[in-house]
Amino acid sequence: MTNPQLQDIEINTLGGVPTTLGAYDGKVVLLVNVASKCGLTPQYTALEKLATEYADRGLTVIGVPCNQFRGQEPGTAEEIQTFCSTNYGVTFPLLEKIEVNGEGRHPLYAQLTQTADADGEAGDVAWNFEKFLIGRDGTVINRFRSRTEPDAPEVVAAIEAAL
Repeated sequence: MTNPQLQDIEINTLGGVPTTLGAYDGKVVLLVNVASKCGLTPQYTALEKLATEYADRGLTVIGVPCNQFRGQEPGTAEEIQTFCSTNYGVTFPLLEKIEVNGEGRHPLYAQLTQTADADGEAGDVAWNFEKFLIGRDGTVINRFRSRTEPDAPEVVAAIEAAL
């Protein structure tokens, strides 16, 4: 079996509705593995700001909950949705909670983790809030590690260039 194109990989929304990244064809996507109980959780604020400020230019931020890093996303889909909207005013789409590393790695992340970061490092997601910038054509443009804030100059510049 060949690897499906990134846009064709099936995944569910946080609400359990089947979708693919193909639903966002023609848009620039910033895909981020997220967690509610992480020291980096305040990045939700900057992610929501990017989602709002760049929506009319074609950016969609998508959060992908993951509980693989010290159990920092233990909640149910409903708890995650409530936490994100209540505490951070998140309006951008959230996908189902998945594994981004290891034997249970979701096929979406099997593809994404082949992309190298600015230091040339590909492979496993290192922590929560790792970001992948995907172009309008569905190709991965950039990979930003967890400690790189969503509104860091290099992230904003990459988004601007992709738009």
